[in-house]
Amino acid sequence: MDDDIPATTLPAGARQDAPPPLVLRFEDIGAEMLPLVGGKAANLGVLTTAGFPVPPGRCVTTEAYRRVTERTALKDLLTALATTPAEDVATLSALAAKAREAVLAAPVPDDIADAARSGANGPVAVRSSATAEDLPHASFAGQQDTYLNVIGADAVLDAVRRCWASLWTDRAVAYRAANGIDHGAVRLAVVIQEMVSSEVAGVMFTANPVTGRRHEAVIDASPGLGEAVVSGAVNPDHFVLDTATGRITERRLGDKQVAVRSLAGGGVEHVETPADPVARACVTDAQLGALAELGDRVERHYGTPQDIEWAVDAAGVLWLTQARPITTLYPIPHHAEPAASPAGDAPASGGPRPGDIRIYFCFSLAQGLHRPITPMGISAFRLLSSSVFETLGMPVADRAAGAPPVAEAGGRLFFDVTGLIRSRVGRVAFPKVLDVMEARSAKVLRGLLDDPRFGVAQPSLRPPLRRAVRLAARFRIPRRFVRALRDPASAHRDVALLRERMRGRLPAPRGATPAERLDHVERMLGGQIFPLLPAIAPAAAAGFAMLGLAALVLGDRARPGELETVLRGLPHNVTTEMDLALWRLAARVREDGEAVSLLLGTPAAELAERFHAGTLPGVLGDGLADFLSGYGVRAVAEIDLGLPRWSEEPAHILGVLANYLRLEDPALAPDAQFARGAAEATVMIETLGGRAGGLRGRLVRFALGRTRALAGLREMPKYVVVTALAAMRAELLAVGAELVSRGLLSRADDVFFLTFREAREAVAPTAGGDGPAPSLAPPEAAAHPSEVAVRPAPAELVTWRREEAARESRRRHVPRVLLSDGTEPEATAARSPVDGALTGTPASAGTVTGVARVVLDPVGARLEPGEILVCPSTDPGWTPLFLTAGGLVMEMGGANSHGAVVAREYGIPAVVGVSGATEHIVTGQEIVVDGASGVVSTARPQARDVGQGLTG
Repeated sequence: MDDDIPATTLPAGARQDAPPPLVLRFEDIGAEMLPLVGGKAANLGVLTTAGFPVPPGRCVTTEAYRRVTERTALKDLLTALATTPAEDVATLSALAAKAREAVLAAPVPDDIADAARSGANGPVAVRSSATAEDLPHASFAGQQDTYLNVIGADAVLDAVRRCWASLWTDRAVAYRAANGIDHGAVRLAVVIQEMVSSEVAGVMFTANPVTGRRHEAVIDASPGLGEAVVSGAVNPDHFVLDTATGRITERRLGDKQVAVRSLAGGGVEHVETPADPVARACVTDAQLGALAELGDRVERHYGTPQDIEWAVDAAGVLWLTQARPITTLYPIPHHAEPAASPAGDAPASGGPRPGDIRIYFCFSLAQGLHRPITPMGISAFRLLSSSVFETLGMPVADRAAGAPPVAEAGGRLFFDVTGLIRSRVGRVAFPKVLDVMEARSAKVLRGLLDDPRFGVAQPSLRPPLRRAVRLAARFRIPRRFVRALRDPASAHRDVALLRERMRGRLPAPRGATPAERLDHVERMLGGQIFPLLPAIAPAAAAGFAMLGLAALVLGDRARPGELETVLRGLPHNVTTEMDLALWRLAARVREDGEAVSLLLGTPAAELAERFHAGTLPGVLGDGLADFLSGYGVRAVAEIDLGLPRWSEEPAHILGVLANYLRLEDPALAPDAQFARGAAEATVMIETLGGRAGGLRGRLVRFALGRTRALAGLREMPKYVVVTALAAMRAELLAVGAELVSRGLLSRADDVFFLTFREAREAVAPTAGGDGPAPSLAPPEAAAHPSEVAVRPAPAELVTWRREEAARESRRRHVPRVLLSDGTEPEATAARSPVDGALTGTPASAGTVTGVARVVLDPVGARLEPGEILVCPSTDPGWTPLFLTAGGLVMEMGGANSHGAVVAREYGIPAVVGVSGATEHIVTGQEIVVDGASGVVSTARPQARDVGQGLTG
C-alpha cells in the first residue's frame, strides 16, 4: 500500500522526479496511467483523447488515497485478509467493515481536500476507479460506489471519502478474493465527471452477452438516468441490432415504471411512472442506430467488445459516460502460432477467411479437461496434429504451427470442424462418433446441420474413401482387425511389442544439448508417436465391432442395459489394471499399523515429500515406488505435458490410498466388485446366447466373447500417447534447467509456459553470449506482452502467462461448440430441468440412491464409500475415485467416454452429459441416479424447499 507510484504514470511533460499529481483532467490521462488513476478513469481518458463524446471531468488519483490511508490500520487488516480463504465470507465481511471504518475515520490533508473540491462548480457524478477495475479479465462492475448529482465542494469531498471507503465493501472484498486479486495491490482513484441531465439512458453491449455473438449490439434503455437500468430497478426497453447492417433484429418494450431523476438540491430520486397504454419505445430507431455506430467505433478503438453506459440529454445529444471490456465472453479461437508473432497468439493463414463463419469443437472438454492447457502443452498438440495430418496423407507446411483445424482459445484446444460438417460423410460420421464420446456436443452439432451457412460443400464420397483405403493399406488395418478376431492373444502380444519398441525410442541421446533435446521432442511428437496408434487401434475396434454385431443379431431380444453388462469387469484395460494395482497396494498397507496411522494422520503433501526423501515406511514407500514405476507417467489432466506426472508429485495418489483405507465393507472392495462384474458379464453372455438360440446364439456368444477379449484395449492408444508425453516432459524439464542456469527462467518448469518455438529461440546462442537477451519494453506497460515492440524476455512471458492461466482456471464455463462470430449454439438451446430432474446420456445401467459429492478437482478430493461422484468431466486421473463411488454423474461425455467406460467396468450406475450437474446438485444432497434411463432426480423432493433441490 505504501509503494511509490512509478514515474511512468506521470502525465506527459511532467518532471520524472516530481511527486505524483493529486488531480488529473481526462485530457491528460493515458492508458499507461492505470496505477495512478484506476481502470475507469484510464478508459475515460483514452476515450476523451480519441474524440468520443465523454462528459468532461477529472480524476483524484491513487496518490491521494495512498496518503490518506497510509497511517491507518489497513496494513494489519491486509495481512488478515490475505490469509482468509474466499469461502470464509463471514470473516471477509468482518474485516471489510473494519477497513471501511478505518478509511472513513482517516483525516484528509488540506492539499488533498482542496484537490478534491477544485472545479466543483455544478452537478457532478463521483465514481470509484480502482486499479483492479474495468480490466480485460475482470470488470469489477458495481463493486465500488458511485454518487450521482453531487452539488457543492464539501459534498464532493464527502463523496470522494465514501468512494475510498467503498474499496472495502463486502462485495468488493469478496469479488477480489474469488478472483485471486491481492487486496494490498489495489488502490482507488475517484472520477469526478459533469452530470448529464439525461432524458433517456442505459447500457449497451457491443457483443451479445447471452449468445456470445460478436458485432451484435444489445441495448437496454429507460427514461431518466442510467442508474435505473444499471441497478436493475426498472424493466427497460430491450433491443438487439446487427452492427454491420444497422438492422434491429429484436425489439422488446419494458414497462419502464421507475425512472431515476436528479433532485434540485443534489442527489437522486426514484420516480414511479404510469404505464404507457400505447407501449412506445423511449428511444427512436435513429437513436438506436447512432448508439450501435458509437459502440462499434468504441469496440474498434479498443479491439475488443465493450460494455458501455450512455445517455441522451434534453437536446438530443448522445454522451458516452463509461466503457469497459465485456469480461464474460469466451474468446474466439485462433488458429496458428505464426513465426513472426511476438507471443504466438495472432491468427495465421491457416485460419478462416474473413466473413467465413466457422464451427469450433472444444477438444479439451471432450478429453475431460476443464482447466487451461499450458502453452507448451498446446505446442505439443500442434506437433501431434501435424503428425496426424501427415499420416492421413495431408502434409502440413509448419509442424510447430500444427494442422489447419487446430485452434486455441482461453488456453483450451479447439478443432475447426466446419469442413467435416460441410462434408456429406463428416456430417453423418462425426456426430455419431461424438454420440459415444461427448453426446451433448453431438446434439449441438446436429442442431447446426440445417443452417444454410453449413450446407454440404463436399458431396462426393471419393476423397474420404481414398484416404481411408490408403491408411488401411499402409498400416495393414484389415489384416490386424481379422487377426485380432481370429487370435486375440496375438493382438495383445503385438500391442505389447509396439509399446516396448516405443519406450526404446523415447529418451534423447545421452549428453544431448538443449537444442538437440528440442529436435528430439519435435521428431517424436511430430512424426514418431501417432503412426503407432493405427497399429494398436484395430484390436479394440474389432472388440466393439463384435459388440455391435451382437446387438444387431439380438435386436429387441436384448433388454436395455443388458449389453452394457457384458462390458463390466473388462480385462486388458490399462486404466482398470492401474486402479486395481493401487487397491492391492492399499490392501498391503492396511496390514502395517505404522503405515496406516501415517497415511490417515499426515497431509498428503508432507507424505509426498517424505516419499522423495526415502523416509516412508517400507511397505508404503516401496509399494508406492513399485506402483509409480508402472503408472507414474499418468496424472490428472494428463494430456497436458506441462502438468506434473504422479512420479513427480504423488500427493494425489497418497490421498487416494488414504481414502481406500477408510473402506470397511469387504463387499465394496474394488477387486471384489470387479470380479463380481466379470462374473455378471459371463452370465449375461450365456443368457443372451441362450435367448437368441441355435446358430444365432452361437454367433452372439462368439461376438461377445471377442468383445471381452479385445474391447479393453480401448484405453491403450491414449496410454501410449500419455507415456510419450511424460517422456517428452522429462526432456523439456532438462531444457528448462539449462535455461535456469543461463538466467533466462526462474524454475525448470517455467519452460512449459513458453511455446515450442519460444523455447527454441531461448536456447539459441545470443550475439552477446549465453546471457538473457534484453527486453526493451516491459510487458506491464501493455495489456499483453505481445503488444510491446520487442519480444519480452522468457521470464517476463512466463510471469504473464502464469497469471493468465490462474485467471483462466477460475473460468466456470467453457463452450463445447463455438462459432467464429462468438456465438455459442448451446446457449440458445439451453432448457431448464423438468420437474426437478436432470437428464443426460445413459452410461452404465443400474439405479442407485446415495449422497452426492460434488468434486471439481480430484486432487485432494475425498469420496466416502458409496457416495455419488458429481463432476464436470473425467480423465484417467479421476478413476481411483471411482473405486469407492456408488454412482457417477458427469456434465460431459457420452456412452463411450472414459468415465462411462470405467463406470460400466466397475458396475456403478452412471449418467453423463448432464447439463449443469455441478451447479444444480449440492454436496450432501440425496439423489437417485438411473443409469439406464439417463435421469438424475432427488431422493427427497421436499428438500427443494430449503434450497437443496436439483434446480435450486
